[in-house]
Amino acid sequence: MTDRSGIFAGDNPFDIVRAWLVEAQVSEINDPNAIALSTVDTDGMPNARVVLLKDVEDDGFVFFTNYGSAKAQELGQSGKAAFVMHWKSLRRQIRVRGSVTREEGPQADAYFQSRHPQSRIGAWASQQSRPLTSRDVLAAQVAKATVEQGPDPIRPPFWGGFRICPVEIEFWADGESRLHDRFRWLRQGREDQWKIDRLNP
Repeated sequence: MTDRSGIFAGDNPFDIVRAWLVEAQVSEINDPNAIALSTVDTDGMPNARVVLLKDVEDDGFVFFTNYGSAKAQELGQSGKAAFVMHWKSLRRQIRVRGSVTREEGPQADAYFQSRHPQSRIGAWASQQSRPLTSRDVLAAQVAKATVEQGPDPIRPPFWGGFRICPVEIEFWADGESRLHDRFRWLRQGREDQWKIDRLNP
């Protein structure tokens, strides 16, 4: 047993994540759902970038991207990812590690349709992560996509979601004199029970 209480209380880590996100939506000025996503390439070289977490499901975390992007290629070859959410205003963070699968069904379609039409056109136009000779070339690609896709573009076949199913979630909160509170939820697979440990700061 761990002495969890207050912001750390609960038997479901996804409920704790949701509760912290609700608080962050009040205190964080921009993008409270931003995560620093980490992947590795085929040489084992790590990579990181900030993306927006779009859904906290009952057993996973979902975000969306271009499947031709560097992160998507790296996720596809390794099948694993990690991310951290940090809220400076709350002095809290959440770290996650787990396996990754694609989300290419109705959920991806629905999220894509919820975006502004110009953002949807941008998704069609951008060859994400590939070299671009100039901003003018990008503008030309946008103009071409606008003509080809019309005012209400559907989701491109090369664009969709990824779902991270965690085997580890760590909740961290700032403590006085750097004696922080840390609780790690750990499991071997998604059908296994969570083991919860308090960690040294």
